[in-house]
Amino acid sequence: MAKKEKKVTNKENSSKDNKNKKSFFKGLKAELKKVIWPTPKQLLNNTVAVITIVLITAVIVFVLDLAFESLNKYGIDKIKESIQTIESTNNEDSSNTTENTDTENESTTDETTDTNAVDENQATTENSVE
Repeated sequence: MAKKEKKVTNKENSSKDNKNKKSFFKGLKAELKKVIWPTPKQLLNNTVAVITIVLITAVIVFVLDLAFESLNKYGIDKIKESIQTIESTNNEDSSNTTENTDTENESTTDETTDTNAVDENQATTENSVE
């Protein structure tokens, strides 16, 4: 008896599905009849308007892209130049520092030699005075 009940419910479900499909397509057809379709002239005007707006937007984006690219390139070149200037200045400073250190060492040696000579002269003068 259970088998007969299952068969009945399957038939009922399939008939409900068919009714749902038919009602869906009937509803779809009714809704499509409510749509206000554009005339060919309106369609052409709207299409031209959309294409025009897209082209204008593309040109604006292209011009902005070129402008920002050139600004970026100029900015990067400017930064590179400033870095090279700083590096060359640092290199010159370090070479000047090295030269100054060498010069200071030489002048210190000369001063020491001069001081020794003055001391010897003073000692000789003192000895001769005595």
